[in-house]
Amino acid sequence: MNGSEESPVVSVSMVFVIGAPRSGTTMLERMLSSHSQIQGGPEPHLLTPLAHLGPWATVDKAPYDHVLAAESQKAFIAELPGKESDYWRACRAYCDVLYGGYMQGRDKKICLDKTPAYGLILPFMMKVFPDAKYVVITRHPLAMFSSFANSFFDGRYDVAHTYNPIINRYVPALAAFLRQSAVPFIHVRYEDLVKEPEQGFAQICAHIGVGYEPEAINYGANEDEARRSGLGDPLGVQQHGRPTTASVKKWVQELKHDQEKRALMERVIAQLDPADLATLGYPLETLWKPLAEAGDVAPPTAPGFNRYRLQRKVIVELRAQAQKGGAFRKALEKVRLTADVLLRE
Repeated sequence: MNGSEESPVVSVSMVFVIGAPRSGTTMLERMLSSHSQIQGGPEPHLLTPLAHLGPWATVDKAPYDHVLAAESQKAFIAELPGKESDYWRACRAYCDVLYGGYMQGRDKKICLDKTPAYGLILPFMMKVFPDAKYVVITRHPLAMFSSFANSFFDGRYDVAHTYNPIINRYVPALAAFLRQSAVPFIHVRYEDLVKEPEQGFAQICAHIGVGYEPEAINYGANEDEARRSGLGDPLGVQQHGRPTTASVKKWVQELKHDQEKRALMERVIAQLDPADLATLGYPLETLWKPLAEAGDVAPPTAPGFNRYRLQRKVIVELRAQAQKGGAFRKALEKVRLTADVLLRE
């Protein structure tokens, strides 16, 4: 350990904010982090790699034969005194060291982890953290995807969906969790929370087991600039200091004035199980109602210029060119080879 002090292994009281990307998880995390008893922070992404290391899931690519490794681990775990329970305890010990170290020296008692990718590993999390508090936030799927496409892909729905079909991935996963009864949770809809934040936040605090602190809702007044670093919402939540309904129906403007985007979303929604949509709070029979009732609406305004949007636009364009191959890809591969040679130990 090079003489450094080891963090004690302490079982930490955990709260997990669960939700798809662009569904209000960052806003909710900042509200909860403003509570006197809850310590939040940037998305750590601790559990997703751990969930794919063992015999319970696989990864798309790995520098080893993950299928063989999973089968071998199953055989090894079968020889342990506690079988699978020993494996879950080992995973929990790993997490306790890291979360415990993060909480060391702080005056708050509850650790909050908000990482949207956790929505896809909930069966694993239920095994490792059966005693954690889970707060699930859902948002209208079309609003969620609109925000995703505009935040990271310059409004290009087709590129965003090809890169990460978040509706198809997260709607079934979150619905399955909301139908289980093995671990307790509270479910809030983004639209309800921004409309009546006091009521929603009070219910969340009661579920976590902490007192209701209404001043935490004004999260913008309770954090400094350093707190805003890390992964999460790079745009929307930065513009406001408390929940707002400003983004609830932005998707309606887009789909009203762009038939290609609407057609893509219709195909995506058609691939979902209507029961899953209903479980999330957005039944199919009313899903398109805001669009049908919109009448004549102005087209969406072009987003203002900022450095983040410019960076994302450049990345999306360059990545598309690299995927096509040709001279640009060959140039990138040559640069990578040169960098590998220069940086080699």
